[in-house]
Amino acid sequence: MSRASLNISVVEKRMKSVSEAAQYCGLAVKHFKAICPVQPIVLQQNNLLYDKVDLDGWIDAVKSDTEMQTQQSILAKLA
Repeated sequence: MSRASLNISVVEKRMKSVSEAAQYCGLAVKHFKAICPVQPIVLQQNNLLYDKVDLDGWIDAVKSDTEMQTQQSILAKLA
């Protein structure tokens, strides 16, 4: 009996449409458009795309701000 192996490589797209970007962030498109400060870029005519790196940066900033507020509220309660 012969054996076969299969190598599959999946490369995630860096640039995302608005619906893909919203899904990547875990938001509905309407909510994503309302709160996301990341500016899309135009790579092709009439095609706005969001850079995954920029989306990650925004999410990281939101997380850092939330963590800082939590730390400050804990310190305020201890004072």
